[in-house]
Amino acid sequence: MASAALPEISKPKIVDGPGGYVLEDVPHLTDYIPDLPTYPNPLQDNPAYSVVKQYFVHVDDSVPQKVVVHKDDPKGIHFRRAGARQKACVYFHSDDVHACIVTCGGLCPGLNTVVREIVCGLHHMYGVKKVLGIDGGYKGFYAKNTVYLNPKVVNDIHKRGGTILGTSRGGHDTSKIVDSIQDRGINQVYIIGGDGTQRGAALIFEEIRRRGLKVSVAGIPKTIDNDIPVIDKSFGFDTAVEEAQRAINAAHVESESFENCIGLVKLMGRYSGFIAMYATLASRDVDCCLIPESPFYLEGPGGLFEYIEKRLKEDGHMVIVIAEGAGQELLSQSIQSTTDASGNKLLQDVGLWISQSIKILLI
Repeated sequence: MASAALPEISKPKIVDGPGGYVLEDVPHLTDYIPDLPTYPNPLQDNPAYSVVKQYFVHVDDSVPQKVVVHKDDPKGIHFRRAGARQKACVYFHSDDVHACIVTCGGLCPGLNTVVREIVCGLHHMYGVKKVLGIDGGYKGFYAKNTVYLNPKVVNDIHKRGGTILGTSRGGHDTSKIVDSIQDRGINQVYIIGGDGTQRGAALIFEEIRRRGLKVSVAGIPKTIDNDIPVIDKSFGFDTAVEEAQRAINAAHVESESFENCIGLVKLMGRYSGFIAMYATLASRDVDCCLIPESPFYLEGPGGLFEYIEKRLKEDGHMVIVIAEGAGQELLSQSIQSTTDASGNKLLQDVGLWISQSIKILLI
């Protein structure tokens, strides 16, 4: 982050309802620019959408934070459901929209698909013709070239890996970014990235609000770990699980070929073990799956070492899958405060640590 003073992130908009219902709403342009002109939603007269009511979201739809509740519990916290509202108006005329798209942080399967769908959706559904791609992550706003995007340009990009826009970690200078947005006449910003990127998006919006600009900021969450509880599934997750099974299968083949061999597969999963667990369930060749949500210990009754010795005596081999964030509390605390360029805490290599621990056990 830049050393200059950053705008403070405002408190969530809270709307209370009957029965303990709480809506933690998203900020809106009308919060700081009253009496904005409105325009009819182009989708409400589009024959491809207007004839099927299920395409639209009711204006009062919300998603509960907790799915499982008891009958006497308050309704609890809810979030605004995303999607097109049929009868709701829009705050930008299609001809006046100048949108931009930026991808930040690490790579994830499906990034190009998301870019493609934003461009095609804006063009075909809303009639938006001016869409700009920001090259190289946040720093691309003020340090790199841009590319104009249209359906023809993005037609086949979903078949490629990576991101055609390029990406980077860090490089977030809120003032410079908003200066660039203002100078280019951009009024819709689509930011694709993980938690560090979305923290940056919140700061960008706060600076836009402070300047009183009519600019919408939309964050598209990018997490291969599938660790956002209020959405069905994050893009890239299925591909990650599929590729993880290849690694598990290779580990299983090798472990079967040697006496007392252990195949150890470390998978992505900083704070959640969805990839590790789904790949384990799909593979059926895994003897032990370690994830951040379930603490474990090595020694003593019920410990990992005891289970390893049991499996090796019974089968002569085994496969262990471990998510990268599992067992971090068992490792040295020496780098717990270290972060990467995106502000994420650096994890220690639990795979190397546990493999060395198992080798000591078996010597």
